[in-house]
Amino acid sequence: MGRSLPTLGRAACLAAALAIAAAPAPAGLPLLEAGDDGLPTLAPLLERVTPAVVNISVVSQAPDEENPLFRDPFFRWFFELPDRPREERRSMASGSGVIVDAQRGYVLTNHHVIENAQQVKVTLKDRREFIARVVGSDEGTDIALLHIRPQNLTAIPFGQSDALKVGDFVVAIGNPFGLGQTVTSGIVSALGRTGLSVENYEDFIQTDASINPGNSGGALINLKGELIGINTAIIGPSGGNVGIGFAVPSRMARAVMEQLAQHGEVRRGRLGVSVQDLTPDIAQALGIDTRTRGAVIGRVEARSAAAEAGLRAGDVVVAVDGRSLRSASDLRNRVGLTPIGQTIRLELVRNGRTSEITARVGRPTAATAVPPRGGFDPRLDGAAFRDGAGGVQVGRVEAGSPAWQAGLRGGDVIVAVNRRPVQSTRDLAAVLDAQPRVLAMSVNRDGRTLFLVVQ
Repeated sequence: MGRSLPTLGRAACLAAALAIAAAPAPAGLPLLEAGDDGLPTLAPLLERVTPAVVNISVVSQAPDEENPLFRDPFFRWFFELPDRPREERRSMASGSGVIVDAQRGYVLTNHHVIENAQQVKVTLKDRREFIARVVGSDEGTDIALLHIRPQNLTAIPFGQSDALKVGDFVVAIGNPFGLGQTVTSGIVSALGRTGLSVENYEDFIQTDASINPGNSGGALINLKGELIGINTAIIGPSGGNVGIGFAVPSRMARAVMEQLAQHGEVRRGRLGVSVQDLTPDIAQALGIDTRTRGAVIGRVEARSAAAEAGLRAGDVVVAVDGRSLRSASDLRNRVGLTPIGQTIRLELVRNGRTSEITARVGRPTAATAVPPRGGFDPRLDGAAFRDGAGGVQVGRVEAGSPAWQAGLRGGDVIVAVNRRPVQSTRDLAAVLDAQPRVLAMSVNRDGRTLFLVVQ
């Protein structure tokens, strides 16, 4: 009696699946097609899309490791070692990619898959091989665009990643561990995931479909066979899958692709505002429904695109071009991927009233590095600085550098050092020129004030 319950459970599940497969599919969407044996299967769907998922092999040069003593001039002189250039070794890596335009021969993959590549080879499911040209690559979104000869290719059409909901079924296709093309399935576990990297533009789809090393750059598709994400990252011990994988949404990947195809790079725009998440406490203080989500503007830079559009501190941006915002990082992503000079519609709440403002996205402020002599402090190596509104804007910070270890991150605004206000890179250089033993920096980050102390 105890053994019959699981059998009945399996039979009931199978009957339900067959009923779903037999039911009329809405708008041509076959949830599960029936195979030759009458059982539901994804095989016909995969036969259509898997020819568009490719294997990518990358050859790059890496410096050969050597004992640090061999780089010491005294050591080399004492042991009469000849000077010789440091040798480099060839390294090989592999990943996945997706053909998204068969007519132009465009393949999307991850930036980290082809970074520093000397040669990129694309292998199709039918074993044809192509040497690919890197059209462009964007580290901020981890998206790269390759070009191969458009010869009898199959592409996956873009789907609407904005229409995804938690619980939607998805399929991941890639080349894990170099085993060859592999298909896994799961559901959308979460949307709008951020925080995997401090500086990057993130809006990840989280899925429990198995994603492992080598899947990077592969396809995440819906049951219509549409591309809704580019697989990019996993969280797990030793890099293995534990049911937490991430994909760049197709909306973001497509926007990056269009800029890479046109310019070879992503030319990010900016509004010139500092923002923070609209929390229920802030919403209550501003007299807004606490269920509202969006970004609160903390500061508007003078003569910026935001100032010209009429945005003010205290405004709450709730939508961009008709699409609702979830957070401040969501606003940053939308603006950052909008081509410079293009207008966007901002729906905002001001003094309890909803209104709409049109803003023309401006150019980023050019980064001006603090000079390496006469003002540069080695404790801040690895960061670029530029003049900004109300202080010194921190540009890109190299991960692991002294500036990174000091706590600085891209987008920070340094307003004071050792209680001395700094309004420009010249002010910062003047403070650092005195070579103080301790740096106590007052930093604005996403509307919050932080104090960083560096010995």
